[in-house]
Amino acid sequence: MRIGPHAIDPPVVLAPMAGVTDKPFRQLCKRLGAGLAVSEMTIADPRLWTTRKSIKRMDHVGEPDPVSVQIAGYDPAMLAEAARYNVDHGAQIVDINMGCPAKKVCNVWSGSALLQDEALVGRILDAVVKAVAVPVTLKIRTGWNRDNRNGVTIARIAESAGVAALAVHGRTRADLYEGEAEYETIAAIKAAIGIPVLANGDVDSPRKAREVLEATNADAVMIGRAAQGRPWIFGEVAHFLATGQTLPPPSPGEVRDILLGHLDDLYAFYGETQGVRIARKHLGWYAKDRPENAAFRAVANRAESAAEQHRLTREYFDALAAGAASEFAAAA
Repeated sequence: MRIGPHAIDPPVVLAPMAGVTDKPFRQLCKRLGAGLAVSEMTIADPRLWTTRKSIKRMDHVGEPDPVSVQIAGYDPAMLAEAARYNVDHGAQIVDINMGCPAKKVCNVWSGSALLQDEALVGRILDAVVKAVAVPVTLKIRTGWNRDNRNGVTIARIAESAGVAALAVHGRTRADLYEGEAEYETIAAIKAAIGIPVLANGDVDSPRKAREVLEATNADAVMIGRAAQGRPWIFGEVAHFLATGQTLPPPSPGEVRDILLGHLDDLYAFYGETQGVRIARKHLGWYAKDRPENAAFRAVANRAESAAEQHRLTREYFDALAAGAASEFAAAA
């Protein structure tokens, strides 16, 4: 799959997730097999670009190509300016958020709320595509609610505006993340337009990725929540799509090394205090499938320094590798 001049190989993409897909996580997912990793959304309002959070979100120094940055807002001129600003700061692909279902986003007429106003969608896409020389992509849901699945109409508007690729989450805004994703609308969208389509929603295993690609005829899959605590899923999916063979799960020792490297990157990127705090949610995700998760989480969350958090994490996975996790849990 190509997005403008960029080859996306393998066609397995990390979805943008607020508070998750920061630079350390994007780089980790790319190293472990993602063909593209989209940044967490940056608000189009220029008054917020100088905050610490926005500055961190717009830091792409040393990030592997192509760098895809998501922007969110409702005003065409403001979004166009945000696109230009992000391109000046390293974005090689600009992605527009029309898929976020969060109330705080939709209440300011951004994210998936925009799907209610097709004319406004067209004005936004026209303005952003004309504003920058890099490819512009769009992420949407299938519609505002189940009675208003207008994804095909939005897709045609996007193609006419010059959008280079379209990611579609198989739920409406009203569905939030409830129930199962549906792929019929994604298939209809793919059949209606000629630009690449990325299928998103409930892709949580290599076999599910293949099923979704076969059901939708999409050009790529986009993975979000299933990558939390399991960033190696991209390599697993890519290998299965290429060979039909399932990779063995990583050993506790391999998971330990991946996680400790992730922790080091978080400390380096955010500084020790904030890095330790942000690491806690990742520690919980990494351990979520383990029976000793509660004990480990309690210990890891107690750590106040990078050295202590790093040590406790190493000891936990060393205990798993040695088959002594029950002793670790008892000690906790």
